[in-house]
Amino acid sequence: MPNVLSEPVRAFLDRSRVAHLATADRGGRPHVVPLCFARDQDRLYFVVDEKPKAPGKTLKRLRNIAENPAVALLVDRYDDADWTRLEYALVHGRAEVVGDAGEFARALGLLRARYPQYQKMRLEPERNALVRIVPSAVHHWRWR
Repeated sequence: MPNVLSEPVRAFLDRSRVAHLATADRGGRPHVVPLCFARDQDRLYFVVDEKPKAPGKTLKRLRNIAENPAVALLVDRYDDADWTRLEYALVHGRAEVVGDAGEFARALGLLRARYPQYQKMRLEPERNALVRIVPSAVHHWRWR
């Protein structure tokens, strides 16, 4: 897999805590949600965690990914007092629910290392979808 994420983008993603995931259904209707994420080389991961969700319903982001795996992930930094600190990375790629147990465990370990809240949650492949995003293009912008 070729490296799509430059070292500055990797560093920016690693120090950022929240991303916004854009998906679209097969008709192109957009859907955007904030989420926690982790990076492993050029792959990005998120898990459907134990925070309250609508009971008995598959999340819209997962339905969209099943219909249309093309996604965009936006990570940004805003500073109201100092616009020279503005920065964002817009990652385009393909998303897929992870089915491999080893990859699930590895990615979940990365997520738990970044977000201590996940350490207390019961997150298992049978109950919690974990999604891999493989980037195909990145637009990175910063003031300097």
